[in-house]
Amino acid sequence: MNEIPVYLFTGFMDSGKTTLVKETLFDDGFTEGGRSVVICCEDGDVEYDEEELKKINARLVMVENEEDFTEEFLNKVQAEYLPEQVFIEYNGTWGMGTLMDMELPKHWVIVQQLATVDATMFDMYLANMRTMVMEQLFQADVVIFNRCDDSTDKGKCRRNVKAQNRKAQLVFEREDGSLDERPEELPFDLSADVIEITDADYAIWYMDCMDNPKKYEGKKVSFLALVYNPEKLKKGVFVPGRFAMTCCIEDVTFIGFKCKYADEDKIPHKSWINITAEVHVEFAREYKGKGPVLYPVSIEPAEKPEDELVYFS
Repeated sequence: MNEIPVYLFTGFMDSGKTTLVKETLFDDGFTEGGRSVVICCEDGDVEYDEEELKKINARLVMVENEEDFTEEFLNKVQAEYLPEQVFIEYNGTWGMGTLMDMELPKHWVIVQQLATVDATMFDMYLANMRTMVMEQLFQADVVIFNRCDDSTDKGKCRRNVKAQNRKAQLVFEREDGSLDERPEELPFDLSADVIEITDADYAIWYMDCMDNPKKYEGKKVSFLALVYNPEKLKKGVFVPGRFAMTCCIEDVTFIGFKCKYADEDKIPHKSWINITAEVHVEFAREYKGKGPVLYPVSIEPAEKPEDELVYFS
C-alpha cells in the first residue's frame, strides 16, 4: 500500500485555517478524484459545506474534544473512509504533543505542515501566549501571516518564526488575499562604510545575514561580541557572537559567525571584543554550504555588557 499523505493545518481559531484547507481542497487537480478526509477539530466562523465536499470525493469528520483525538479515533477514520489523503485542521488550543507524540495509522505520513497567523493578533500572542503560538509554528513548512496591512512589522514576524524554525517559508497576505510585497525595513544602514550593529539589532542582523548573505558581500560590520574560541576549535578560526533568547530563559542559544583570523590564539575564549570585519560569502562546513565568513579589520578588548543576551523581537 502506498503512503497516505497527511496535510496538517495549525493556528488559532479564526486565523484562516478553514479557508486555507478549502482553497487547497478545491484547487484544480489537487484531489484528483481520490478519496479525501478532512478532520476538523474546531468550529470557526468559516464552515465546510459537506455537499460541496462530496463533489470532490471528500468527507468531513468533526472532533470536539482533545481527549477524543486519539490513535484509536484516527484508526477508525482510516477503517471507515479508506482515505487516499488526509487533511487535519488542528485545534489551536490543543497541545501539539497530543498529535506529534501519537502513532498515526499505518501508511499515514505528514508530508506538509501549514500554519496560519492573524497578523493583527501576533503581538498579543507573543505577549500573552508565546509558548503556545510558537509551538504551532515550530515545525511548520509554511507560515502564512494573513490580514497584513501597512502597519504590520514583517521583520518582527519573520525573526520570531525563524528564531525557532529556520526552514519555514513565510508568506504575507493582505486582507483581500493579495501578497504583501513591501520590503522589510532593517534598523541599520546597509549603505554605510561600516555597518554599526547595536546589541538591540544583533539578532536582527544575524538572521538577515544568514538568510541573505549575498546582501553583505564585501561590506564591513562592527559589533560587540562574546568570543567562542576553545582549544578544540580549528586553528585560524574563532566565532564572535552573542547568546540570544529565542522564546524563554530556558531557550537561550549562542549565535555567531565563522571568523578567519591568523592570530586567533591571541583572542581568549569567552572574552568580550569590539570587532570590525569584512563579510565574504564562502563555503563553510559549519554552515553546510555557503554562508557569511568574517575577516577582521580590527579587534579591540571590550567590557561585558550589562545585559549579555540579545533578542529576536
